[in-house]
Amino acid sequence: METLENYRSYLDEFISWFWEFLPNLVTAAIILVLGLWVIRIINGWVRRFFDRKDYDEALETFLQSFIKIGLKLLLFVLVITQLGVKSSSLVAMVGAAGLAVGLALQGSLANFAGGVLILVFKPFRVGDFISAQGVDGTVKEISIFTTKLNTFGNQVAILPNGKLSNENIINFNAEGTRRDKIDVGIGYGSDIRKAKEILLEICREDGRILEEPVPEVYVGRLADSAVELSLRFWAKNEDFWAAHFHVLETLKLRFDAEGIEIPFPQRQVHMASSAK
Repeated sequence: METLENYRSYLDEFISWFWEFLPNLVTAAIILVLGLWVIRIINGWVRRFFDRKDYDEALETFLQSFIKIGLKLLLFVLVITQLGVKSSSLVAMVGAAGLAVGLALQGSLANFAGGVLILVFKPFRVGDFISAQGVDGTVKEISIFTTKLNTFGNQVAILPNGKLSNENIINFNAEGTRRDKIDVGIGYGSDIRKAKEILLEICREDGRILEEPVPEVYVGRLADSAVELSLRFWAKNEDFWAAHFHVLETLKLRFDAEGIEIPFPQRQVHMASSAK
């Protein structure tokens, strides 16, 4: 009987606590429903705002997700507070959890911060050809934690944004044009002026090479077995490699036709005969 009385006492206390807690529970449920509805409306406003603006697509996606998560986190705090959890206790709990998560995910957080910096400052965009961390390739995708490159051999290179945002990056598409530099050696017995004129004529005949800035040819170095000429010209990014390979092939054919020697390394060996 005593045990039964104890159970009844506990049940009465629970029922009493439940009726006292019910208003807070109902209010928290109303806040949750209304909050989700308001968040959906705000997200719609944000989405329409970005639709009217010409921002980077990756940046838009990140900001929309960030706003959505931030609003839901705020709603969670309001609901928990309404249920009776003290804000000071909640802050302490969130702080301790944040510290533990931060220590465990230190590398991921660095990549997250790097992704934010890349999206905000835009050192490169999707479609740009870049060189970074010893990898050359076309940017395929920029996400929060990593950046994907398509290499020349059509492999996918995945680079962590933490290092990518803090190391040197060469963006070959940052400007609309690029300058090429082709070095070629001719024999000491060849006509330098004629060789220079042939190189400039090749540039004039190729419509992909820009007339301004004007192509130039210099004597770069008097090497051991050749006079090295340095040809420099400008081309649009989309025409750069086609012009580069065309000039290399054409100069060899034209030099051969005009009798201009392109020497290759040679070594003469003199045999000394010993007198008997």
